[in-house]
Amino acid sequence: MSYNGWTNYATWRVNLEIFDGLDPREMGWHKNTYDLLPILRDYVRDVLEMNAKQGLALDYALAFIEEVNWQEIAQSMIEAYADDEEEEVTA
Repeated sequence: MSYNGWTNYATWRVNLEIFDGLDPREMGWHKNTYDLLPILRDYVRDVLEMNAKQGLALDYALAFIEEVNWQEIAQSMIEAYADDEEEEVTA
């Protein structure tokens, strides 16, 4: 089942609320989709652990992100970055 053009609700929501407008270069990305996948997962896990107390809520949040299609988010970010890079070159 898809949601707003994304694989599922979890992927859409994490992308919208955590990664929207975030430049992958700021996260240590090295121009390879597979390099970006663990960076994205670790980033979200860090955000959750910094903002949620240990316990049931954090456990549910961590379970929720298991449904995220990290590759889809990475590809979307890379495509957006490529578009930005092309605009910089032509400007």
